[in-house]
Amino acid sequence: MIPYGKQYIDEDDIKEVVKTLKSDFLTTGPKVAEFEKEFSMKVGSKYSVAVSNGTAALHLACLVAGLGKGDEMITTPMTFAASANCALYCGARPVFVDIKENGLIDEDLIERSITKNTKIIIPVHYSGFPCNMENIKKIADKHRLTIIEDACHALGATYKDSKIGDCKYSDMAVFSFHPVKHITTGEGGMITTNSKELYEKLLVLRHHGITKDVNKMQNKNEGPWYYEMQELGYNLRITDFQCALGVSQLKKLDSFVKIRREIAKKYDEGFSTLKGIRYLNEEKDSKCSYHLYVIKVKDKKKRLELFNKLKENGVTCQVHYIPVYLHPYYQRLGYKKGSCPKSEEFYEKIISIPIYYSLSDSEVNTVIKIIKDNI
Repeated sequence: MIPYGKQYIDEDDIKEVVKTLKSDFLTTGPKVAEFEKEFSMKVGSKYSVAVSNGTAALHLACLVAGLGKGDEMITTPMTFAASANCALYCGARPVFVDIKENGLIDEDLIERSITKNTKIIIPVHYSGFPCNMENIKKIADKHRLTIIEDACHALGATYKDSKIGDCKYSDMAVFSFHPVKHITTGEGGMITTNSKELYEKLLVLRHHGITKDVNKMQNKNEGPWYYEMQELGYNLRITDFQCALGVSQLKKLDSFVKIRREIAKKYDEGFSTLKGIRYLNEEKDSKCSYHLYVIKVKDKKKRLELFNKLKENGVTCQVHYIPVYLHPYYQRLGYKKGSCPKSEEFYEKIISIPIYYSLSDSEVNTVIKIIKDNI
């Protein structure tokens, strides 16, 4: 069986986790801070805040950006539900903007969806392809909106002179460390920012809204034990042994991305002359980190046939994604089919085929052959 994605764990990773399991701290200890520091150095941000998962990171980022009841948040429907659910968690309303041919939000359509209630734009770097952040930032600056990059697919990607995560074109960026992502901590997430104000809010809301900082006490400090809950926060913490794995995995990120890009190139070459198959291309001045490798076929009938043929031959594939607003929960909220026609058409044609660090050349060739034989 060839999965569509999987983690790569080596002995160095295991040793680092075991070392932390034998240490004094399993949570809220030094490995969390070390992972945050190393992550900031890797992506080029001033601050990083590690949390329990990517969804928690999106939720927390929206909270510190002040998203609340009656507000609106713009995002794409071609994403995992969490990119929109984070607005609902805050009592706000997600507004979906259609996509371009490569699955990325169409920045030319964003402005027409902005209202007096719009507060945040969440562009999603689908598959690891960076969005056109320069244009999105111009729109956000014009309307005084916060940008939170959903970079869960895009660790190791670059845009113009910027690493995804350095927040040159945004207020915050959010990452996931689920096992199918570029690096893993089992479950886990990260928020990066260059704003000290946002960073301090993230730290407090990650831990129940509690602070022990004596300079921020609102009541009289009663002693060394004293702490205050000043906001309604959450327990979104990550453990030290997860972060030990993260620190070890981060050292291998460059090689992980390099191999993913080499696999993508082999697929590109394998499909380049194949009628009936299209693949996604990098936009100018950007470098994809290929969390996913997505192909497009003629229509949903052909997609189902090919999907089943791959499965019959031991190749696990997936479809990323069903447009968020087509899910029953969103339909009950009043979202209608047909609101983002390009996303719906895109969904009917796509399959994500295997791509991960330990995928062998022979396995890549097997996937290509099955597709060639059945397209």
